[in-house]
Amino acid sequence: MRNPKKRAGLCETAVFIANSHFNSQICTTLDEIEQKFAKKLEERYDCLAVPVPCDGPNEYWEAETMTAKGLISMKHAAVLCGLGSIGKSSLLINPEYGNRLTIGAVLTDLELESDALQPDLCIDGCSRCVDSCPVQAIADRRVNQKLCRTNTYGKTARGFDTVDCNKCRVVCPLRFGKLG
Repeated sequence: MRNPKKRAGLCETAVFIANSHFNSQICTTLDEIEQKFAKKLEERYDCLAVPVPCDGPNEYWEAETMTAKGLISMKHAAVLCGLGSIGKSSLLINPEYGNRLTIGAVLTDLELESDALQPDLCIDGCSRCVDSCPVQAIADRRVNQKLCRTNTYGKTARGFDTVDCNKCRVVCPLRFGKLG
């Protein structure tokens, strides 16, 4: 029997319409979980709790550079909470789940303690994500959003959204985490 941590067909398939569809569903489900969790926090702890959309809508959009920004940077918040480190691809890498993450957040006025910060999880000398990018959008742990988005996102002939490239995720030796 195969180790389930070693396989991720949906992430690796060339059928990008399936990946796109289920990624969208994951975002909707995560937003629903955040909303329920925020309500429970407020009821239980008499605090303020505000769910943050995990993907869109975006608070800020720069059309010229195709740069989107949400209410907060989820990946930077995740790093500060001790959930992972930002890889050379500029993706969040978690020691257990690699770069296959969708992040949600609930802002609250509760005082919470974070986990310890993670060390840089990228492997010294590895540049697979940078080298595999078909449009050379990755450099210095940053992504040229215009190059990446133009190459990555598309539509089917019928108008359905697709994610047509995820090479940086798939080639990463840590895509399944350090434990994978």
